[in-house]
Amino acid sequence: MENPPPAAEEPAIENSAPAEEPAMENPPPAAEEPLPEPEGLTGNEEIAPAAEEMPAEGAKVWLCICFRDYSETCGVAKVSTTGWWTNKGEMARLRLPLCLCLLVSFTVVTVVSGQDDETNGGLHPNSNQIEKLCKDRPENEYFRLTTVGDCRDVVRCDKAGLTGTIRLAGVKCPNGLAFDIFKQTCDWKGRVSNCDKLEKPRKILPNLVTDEPVCPDGKLQCGNGECIEKALFCDDKTDCADGSDENACSVETDPNRSPECDTNQCVLPDCFCSADGTRIPGALEPNSVPQMITITFNGAINVDNVDLYADIFNGARQNPNGCQIKGTFFASHKYTNYSAVQELHRQGHEIASFSVTNKDDPKYWTDGSYDDWLAEMAGNRLIIERFANITDGSIIGCRAPYLRVGGNKQFEMMADQFFVYDASITAPLSRVPIWPYTLYFRMPHKCHGNAQNCPSRSHPVWEMVMNELDRRDDPTFDESLPGCHMVSSCSNIQTGDQFGRLLRHNFNRHFSTNRAPLGLHFHASWLKSKREFREELGKFIDEMLARNDVYFVTMLQVVQWMQNPTELTALRDFQEWKEKCDVKGQPYCSLPNTCPLTTRELPGETLRLFTCLECPRHYPWILDPTGDGQAF
Repeated sequence: MENPPPAAEEPAIENSAPAEEPAMENPPPAAEEPLPEPEGLTGNEEIAPAAEEMPAEGAKVWLCICFRDYSETCGVAKVSTTGWWTNKGEMARLRLPLCLCLLVSFTVVTVVSGQDDETNGGLHPNSNQIEKLCKDRPENEYFRLTTVGDCRDVVRCDKAGLTGTIRLAGVKCPNGLAFDIFKQTCDWKGRVSNCDKLEKPRKILPNLVTDEPVCPDGKLQCGNGECIEKALFCDDKTDCADGSDENACSVETDPNRSPECDTNQCVLPDCFCSADGTRIPGALEPNSVPQMITITFNGAINVDNVDLYADIFNGARQNPNGCQIKGTFFASHKYTNYSAVQELHRQGHEIASFSVTNKDDPKYWTDGSYDDWLAEMAGNRLIIERFANITDGSIIGCRAPYLRVGGNKQFEMMADQFFVYDASITAPLSRVPIWPYTLYFRMPHKCHGNAQNCPSRSHPVWEMVMNELDRRDDPTFDESLPGCHMVSSCSNIQTGDQFGRLLRHNFNRHFSTNRAPLGLHFHASWLKSKREFREELGKFIDEMLARNDVYFVTMLQVVQWMQNPTELTALRDFQEWKEKCDVKGQPYCSLPNTCPLTTRELPGETLRLFTCLECPRHYPWILDPTGDGQAF
């Protein structure tokens, strides 16, 4: 069992949903009346009507969320498109596998002075009241005007027209639902317990920017006017009486954030940065830079996927320097066969840490403590080293499950435990991709997705940034779409031909600009879901290897090249890439020990651990990573 992370791992994309349609968690069942058999269209047509065709206020419309595919492995449907229709005949034009539809009243309420309607308790704020309500409030935050009523009505602040006039735009949840003010979503009424709240709790912010100095040198002002030492802000301890010193700690607002890139101080081999992240190391010209491609996999390594890895990395595929192509495997613990990990390492592939538990709670990772990250990542490395018999200290990278970066705590742990790089932060899709960078200086791009918990402080760690892929089927014609960080999260890719176009288009994006490393990040289950995906990847690799300027390398090999930028013409003698160049021979063991084990941390479970070494007494887990009964 591979236990791949579910589709929720994809970072949130800002402004990817219409502002007037808050998301629904576990929405109610579709209308009882059956839908007609779809016919006539392929499902690729534009289905949303133009703005001038919007239905009249109060009209009955079908609101549908349609899915193009459904992953049985993950149990998560991937949203393809949303739309509304005034009759079921229009819905029948779609040929989509799954649609969830609700018959609702079309409501887009603009609450202004003098409006006469029954929503929001009949309250109609005037312009002065609206200005006060919207002061310092995010435009995408919904709130109530009254707690009277059925808890379905909310509004948000909106700017209209060229002058930016502030108004209140409202939405109304369908019958049977209520608006959860904390989750900012419509949910079953019985599950919403905050109908007595007008707004989500608003954090008190410190006064970091003032017209005149209000505190002595070296101090900053809390939200309540108190002055405390600057160093006390964003240190995970409340020092202001109102707690405001811990409420503005993002990459942009942390008073003690890392400085912007200074290329006079940041020099290779230990430090690399650039103002926008696109600069090539060593100031080389693009045509003298090898186009590096990294193939990475996340999750457990076992019988479910080792055949796939053997097919991709078959020993016959060689880079232009005569060495076999390599990949990076971010291994999680549960269900992993450590004899298979040992064999991948023997062949020269890179093994990195993907956590012990691979816990399916994104907030666990986003809000994890230093000790949580220590137990998950350093503990997982200890398990891999022990049971895959990896003794060369080569496990130096990690990736956060769900790509939920743990902020400064994660990177403090990484520095203390001598992890060299992280590979969890996503850079938004852009015309020119971003090179990996060190975190001594500030990130050169926006903190994109990942629950907005990127590290704000300086850390001696490389970030192997994940440049989003351009998923458009025809980039010369299609409208822009949000990028995707994992190949498997490009949910519009349904055929081998589409996959091939995705690979070649994104290769050209990197190759024709600054030749930043192209990351192809997979869940093995996605590649195995369709034979044509697997075959198309093989064709792409062979096509690239027919060139003399493309190398399939590990994450560590990318860092090694960046620390010592070497032109294409000299790469055949680049010693850092010659280690385990052409590996032959047999695995260390063909019949590993099968160890049925238990642990008090997972009561009622018996798990099998496969290793070429002796079986431990207990199944290794968070508090006992060696399995010998001793705490970590």
